[in-house]
Amino acid sequence: MSHITSMIETHPNTTSDLDVAKLANCIAACFECSQTCTACADACLGEEMVTELRNCIRLNLDCADVCTATGHLLSRRTGSNLATVKAVLEACRIACAECAAECEQHADMHDHCRVCAEACRRCEQACADLLATIS
Repeated sequence: MSHITSMIETHPNTTSDLDVAKLANCIAACFECSQTCTACADACLGEEMVTELRNCIRLNLDCADVCTATGHLLSRRTGSNLATVKAVLEACRIACAECAAECEQHADMHDHCRVCAEACRRCEQACADLLATIS
């Protein structure tokens, strides 16, 4: 995460009042969650009971896409639109909560779902923490 923080701190645009530590944590959580959700979807496709995991796979892929978009948007500091940032953070928080809830239903049977649920909960919290700092 040190490179994320360094890039935020060295960016010439300092007009945003976003908390640097919370911003960096959220960016890292978004990209980690995106990777974890993509890997979980792929692991679900490899399971014998793939039909029963259809909703999990869809939510994994939806969450991965939303997290990637959120991480990218948060990484751009020039001319940030806080209304858009807030909306994307809320969407990401919701996508992570939904994906985590689904993966938690399969966590006892599939370790990849347990790991994914943990990453989703971490990202959900990071989005909520950053949202709380935006007026």
